[in-house]
Amino acid sequence: MYALVDCNNFYVSCERLFNPQWEKKPVIVLSNNDGCAVARSEEAKAIGIKMGAPEFMIKDMIREHGIVVRSSNYTLYGDISGRVMRTLSTFVPRIELYSIDEAFLDLHDMPHYDLQQLALKIKRVVGQCVGIPVSIGVAPTKTLAKMANRYAKKNMRDIGVFYPQTEEQMYAMLQFTAVEDIWGVGGQYAAMLRSNGFNTAADLRNAPDDWIRQHMTVVGERLLSELRGIAAIEWEFETPKKKNICTSRSFGKLLTEKKDIREALSTYASRCAEKLRKQDSCCKTVHVFLHTNGFRTQDKQYSVAIDIKVERATNDTGTIVKYASKALDIIFKEGFNYVKCGCIVMDLVPADCIQNTLFGSNDNTKRKKLMKAVDGINKATGVKDTVRMAVQGFSKVYAMRCDYLSKRFTTNINEIKLIK
Repeated sequence: MYALVDCNNFYVSCERLFNPQWEKKPVIVLSNNDGCAVARSEEAKAIGIKMGAPEFMIKDMIREHGIVVRSSNYTLYGDISGRVMRTLSTFVPRIELYSIDEAFLDLHDMPHYDLQQLALKIKRVVGQCVGIPVSIGVAPTKTLAKMANRYAKKNMRDIGVFYPQTEEQMYAMLQFTAVEDIWGVGGQYAAMLRSNGFNTAADLRNAPDDWIRQHMTVVGERLLSELRGIAAIEWEFETPKKKNICTSRSFGKLLTEKKDIREALSTYASRCAEKLRKQDSCCKTVHVFLHTNGFRTQDKQYSVAIDIKVERATNDTGTIVKYASKALDIIFKEGFNYVKCGCIVMDLVPADCIQNTLFGSNDNTKRKKLMKAVDGINKATGVKDTVRMAVQGFSKVYAMRCDYLSKRFTTNINEIKLIK
């Protein structure tokens, strides 16, 4: 058996955790640069705030209904997520982190437990110890557990837990779930299934095996097994290493100067290098892109990207920043209002399987020690750029707009909540 635990309106719940006066008020959290609504409380949903609604288009609704607006506070959300996951891990032998606010729990080695009562206890303890409300779905497969979680949110919000123990309960859940709401079914597959008379998960579960194999290949076969209660999706107890790593941001304001864009790009390249070292990989290609805002029709438009091959696979910050800076020199053009740039490190290889070069030095022992020391200092201080490359600068004119940012209550001692 599996359980899927999902934090309810996670970003909003994190904001309410330290501002309980917002508990019954409509609250939304905006995306990067205070762009769109990416998290909404139930009250905000009831008012009619749509997911992804641009902030500038709903300003009248915000004023009219007194909606609380917050900027995304990823430092806070990441720390609260860690606390939730650590609490969940105390209940089960194995846990698979699915996203920042979701996790699968392995219940196979717990045959003597009442799983309904266990799920209720998990929900209660997470609420008491962390303060985040969660919904839990329990079922024989991951796909059904995901479906049970959604059913709990939609139909059993007061309880917050759903475990279909009878065939009638299972059928009710399958009949309630439209094909486009099945985990793993995308828009094209959903349209194809509906055109062939499969409207719900219950319809799909009864589909002929041969037809599914013909129209949905092995992916459909695996999905069909999951819907029939036969586990076909393997556990991922360790997060697989990424094949490419990207860091990019839209600028808080339009930039025209190369030096300002170079500071931003160098910072993004530095982040890529940190992530490479964290997963013990090295890259052989550095990809850099730069573009203007296509929505500003009054501006001249320019969009460009370039790949730079690295002489020897590396995860050294200085080397990656150097190649990214070289790429910027090649693609940058004067006279444009730039809105975004980014760095992608590609063609990754394990750090202990690097092909040496025929010319030049292959001994990077000192650089490895330096990068380890830099990462250690930055981690100890809790600030990523305590030690940085000089080209990253300090002005941060490119910094994202976050006019409604809350404090980092759990990670910055200067922003801890004060009790009077």
